[in-house]
Amino acid sequence: MKIVAAIATTVFLWASAFVAIRHVGADVRPGALALGRLLVAAALLGVLVAAGGPRWPDRSAWPRLAICGVAWLGVYNVALNAAERRVDAGTAAMVVNLGPVLIAVLAGLFLGEGFPRTLLLGVATAFAGTVLIGVAAAGEARADPWGVVLCLVAAAGYAVGVVAQKPLLAGGDALTVTFLVTVVGAAACLPFAGQLVADVRDPATAAWVGYLGAGPTALAFTTWAYALARTDAGRLGATTYLVPPLVVVLAWVTLREVPAVLALVGGLLCLAGVAAARTKRLTPTRREGVELTAERG
Repeated sequence: MKIVAAIATTVFLWASAFVAIRHVGADVRPGALALGRLLVAAALLGVLVAAGGPRWPDRSAWPRLAICGVAWLGVYNVALNAAERRVDAGTAAMVVNLGPVLIAVLAGLFLGEGFPRTLLLGVATAFAGTVLIGVAAAGEARADPWGVVLCLVAAAGYAVGVVAQKPLLAGGDALTVTFLVTVVGAAACLPFAGQLVADVRDPATAAWVGYLGAGPTALAFTTWAYALARTDAGRLGATTYLVPPLVVVLAWVTLREVPAVLALVGGLLCLAGVAAARTKRLTPTRREGVELTAERG
């Protein structure tokens, strides 16, 4: 039950982040917004880690911590913030949700999991959906195809971060790992400190930045890490399918914006591609069949 609650919290907060970024992104530049969000999250997580007593990962984990922090907390946030200046929140969420497909591709390249036909089918389907979203963006006066490209960059950062994060949770607790990668991400964004001071001046803007740091970052990444440490990465990644439709609903209610019809069709193709890429082969290999028979015997 705790895992379900953690996943539900993560999904809702991440969905709300797309809407919040779209709202405040017009006033705060991408790098500044990323840095402000991460500084708030690092401060809150630091207090919790100090209070609970950290369990630091082994030294061998630090390269992965650096990769996860820079890719997921740094590149992802800056790219997504820049993208949402060009495309609506729902479109951004649909493209970024290609992350699980990229995770499967990285697993095939670096973890020896291969490239089954379901993965290739999923990649092709998701690519077709992305093209449709790009075409829709090109035809929308308020959208920009470069926003789709930036969303793909964000998705790549997310995928690299997840692949790097999973082994980290074996050597340290979820809260400590989340704190460390957040600090790394904030350090990577420090060149934007001047923009942060210039852009975040009024209380309303500061409140939005604070929410992004406290909710979708500090709390949501902690609940994600908690769930990731206790379940399969592929199955957990599949729960992010719920984020895009939730973003579309939240953006419609709060911002009065809905993606173009063609973009919605493309988003459905992207989700179908992600689902196909994460589907295991129905026909077991000979070795798998032998092992299954032995287990049943």
